[in-house]
Amino acid sequence: MGGESQNKLTATLKRNVGVFGAASIGIANIIGAGIFVLSGVAAGLAGPSVILSFLIAGFVALLTALSSSELSSFITETGASYSFTKRAFGKFPAFLVGWFFYFDQIVGAAAVSVGFAAYFSILLGLQGTTTLILAAIGIPLVMLVLNLVGIKQVSGVASVMVLIKIFAITLVIFLGAFFLTNHFDPKHYTPFFATGFGGTFNGAAVIFFAFAGFNTVTMLSEEVRNPEKTIPKALLLAFVVTFVIYIGVAFIEVGVLDWHKLGTVASPLDAVVSALSNNRIIIDFVSFSALIATGSVVLSSVTAGARSSFAMSRDNLFPKYFDRIGKKFETPYFSIIICGVAMSVIAGIFFNNIVVIASIFNFGTLFTYLFIHLSVIKLRKKEPHINRPFKVPLYPAFPIIGAASCIALMYYLSYTAKVASFVWFLIGLLLYFVLINRSFFKRS
Repeated sequence: MGGESQNKLTATLKRNVGVFGAASIGIANIIGAGIFVLSGVAAGLAGPSVILSFLIAGFVALLTALSSSELSSFITETGASYSFTKRAFGKFPAFLVGWFFYFDQIVGAAAVSVGFAAYFSILLGLQGTTTLILAAIGIPLVMLVLNLVGIKQVSGVASVMVLIKIFAITLVIFLGAFFLTNHFDPKHYTPFFATGFGGTFNGAAVIFFAFAGFNTVTMLSEEVRNPEKTIPKALLLAFVVTFVIYIGVAFIEVGVLDWHKLGTVASPLDAVVSALSNNRIIIDFVSFSALIATGSVVLSSVTAGARSSFAMSRDNLFPKYFDRIGKKFETPYFSIIICGVAMSVIAGIFFNNIVVIASIFNFGTLFTYLFIHLSVIKLRKKEPHINRPFKVPLYPAFPIIGAASCIALMYYLSYTAKVASFVWFLIGLLLYFVLINRSFFKRS
């Protein structure tokens, strides 16, 4: 076929992204529906201790960021957790990890698209199911087109989106801090464990969605300059920025609104800003930034999901054509199209169930993060002498604690999330053991 790569030897990507561009894509994928939508849900589960829920989820994410930084400092092929697991444990475990990661990107972006639709309706004053569905299915298609143009353009747009939403969230924190200096009410924070320790961990399991996107950075290993140093720096930069912002937002939300009310609103930041100010411009700006935030997550999710299927296809663990690269824009166009369309379809079907699909996403993400920690431990033993520009501090304590934390949060997720993930696991087994040797998976 003219204008396309024909085999896995020529299926390579172009390096043109730096530290800030890679970190921007990571932050773009992190700050989205988690903080703009699910922070209210988490508050309803945990009460005032949702602040601790953010700390727990952030700690688990930090440990994974450190493990990812070490692995990406010497494994520089695209694929992230899939590539790490393949090198450590072989193709079958890698397939399962890649299978869940791919599913997560699609399901997670669908959840974020639903959040986008909610703020879209608020901002434009449009009500009704039709508006919600059209907005939810429309945003993945728009981001699909942008991804087709090229990763450099994606990182540029993501950088602008990141600046807008960070400014908006910083504005909320500033207004909230000013409000609390004059109207601080200790009753908003007591009893701190209003729903018990179990509620705190349930809140952490849900709000983990807000931290999960940083792993997208490692998907860009074949498209960044000097990946051994760039990826670890971008990973940690993306994590630090979002962690500081999230803790500030959690403290402000609980201090301004009663946690019972937070648990019932679909747009918690909009409710907080409305309580802080009567200025319509500020309220609309925060709603607009929510659109930017959720839109940027969908943008970077298409990027990550497409790279996942691209990497697996090169290894004959996914259908052929998913590793095709267009000659004009040098992007994996087939993977991008399938990924974006799948997001759109799921968002249209589950436009009323963001919490359910977010929980399903969290289970799969925690599963892939578990293998990131295990890969660090395995490769320290398997390849002890290889140069690692970045090393996890306090090894082996941090990877072990990280793996145990992932298992603990998986336990606190909903029954529905566990069942749905198990079904996806069985489908993956079917693909691997039954279809892997058929001609559909072989190169022409």
